[in-house]
Amino acid sequence: MMLPRFASLARVTIMSLMVLTAAGCSTGGALSPGLSQRMDQPGARLNTAEAIGIVNQYRGTVGLGPLAEDPALDATAQTMAAQYAKTGRQSPKPEGTIEIRYSAGYYNFAETFSGWRQSPENSAALSGTTATRAGIASVYDPNSPYGVYWVMIVG
Repeated sequence: MMLPRFASLARVTIMSLMVLTAAGCSTGGALSPGLSQRMDQPGARLNTAEAIGIVNQYRGTVGLGPLAEDPALDATAQTMAAQYAKTGRQSPKPEGTIEIRYSAGYYNFAETFSGWRQSPENSAALSGTTATRAGIASVYDPNSPYGVYWVMIVG
């Protein structure tokens, strides 16, 4: 019974490639600096609108509506990412949210998103049908094991 699972994985992989191709085409063949900028550099700042935009492009490939960027969820994600970098432990999902995604060690959002979309569990969280808003953050801690820590909250 591996065929249905393989077909599902193949479908997700093809859709993910289409999303990244569309993102590259819309910026003249390269990912925008907001998606490819390394977050382990001085002054690096995540472009949350572009990050949520790539998630929304992915959601569109599976027939779902876009998520609205939520400044309150961005702030919560920032706090949680800082805590994650400091302790190495993932905090529980905040009350009133649907999903939370964690990642560590990826230096830019394009890599982080790629990791999330290739994981069946994370991909399902990104394409939740009841989600309407999202917040995302990254934190760099040069003294931590992974350096860059990511949190995305979906509500």
